[in-house]
Amino acid sequence: MVDVEGFGDRHRTRPHQRAVRDGLYVVMEAAFAAAGAAWKDCYREDRGDGMFVLVPVGVDRVAFIEALLPVLVTRLRVHNDAHVEAQRIRLRISLHSGEVVIDEHGVTSTALVHAHRLCDATPLKAALAASPGVLAAIASAEVYDDVIRHAAGAAPDSWRQVPVEVKETAATGWVHLPDHPYLAALDPGPSDTHTA
Repeated sequence: MVDVEGFGDRHRTRPHQRAVRDGLYVVMEAAFAAAGAAWKDCYREDRGDGMFVLVPVGVDRVAFIEALLPVLVTRLRVHNDAHVEAQRIRLRISLHSGEVVIDEHGVTSTALVHAHRLCDATPLKAALAASPGVLAAIASAEVYDDVIRHAAGAAPDSWRQVPVEVKETAATGWVHLPDHPYLAALDPGPSDTHTA
C-alpha cells in the first residue's frame, strides 16, 4: 500500500494532482521492476492519492524489499527534481503479506485491511512529516520477523518498532526511513559501575 503525503492539500490544483499521479505510476513501475516484480504481473488498484499493489507469489521477498526501498527513493528524487513543489511526491508505503481473495468486485482479505491500517498509522505519518527524506516505510510485525530482520540489505537495525492503532486495528509495526535512517542502537557494553 502506498499513499502520497498531502495529496489533497489546497496548494495542489487538479493539474498538479495529475502530475503527481502520473509520476507515482512511473516511480512505482520502475521500482517494482528493479525489485524483481514486473508491473504487468502485479495486481493493483488506484486509490486516488495512492494505490495498493499485490506482488505475485514466487517473488523473492528478501530481494524485493532490499531493492524496492532504495529504488523508490532514487526514482522519487528524480521525479521531484524535474517538477515544481506542488507536483513533488513524498510517499508512505506499508509492507505486509497474506492471503487475498480476488473476485469480480476486486480484492478483499484481512491482510489487505491490515496493510491499509499500517499505511494510515500515526507513527508512520509522523516519521515522514519529521523527515527531510521522501519515503517512510512501515512493515508489519510478520514481514519484519520473517523477512527484514534476516536481510542485511534491508538494514534491519534501522527499523523502529511502533504501536499501530487505527480503527479496529491494534498491532505492532516497524518504521524505516530509507533516505534518512534511524541510527542503530548502540550497545553500551558491560557496566563500569562499582559498588563501594
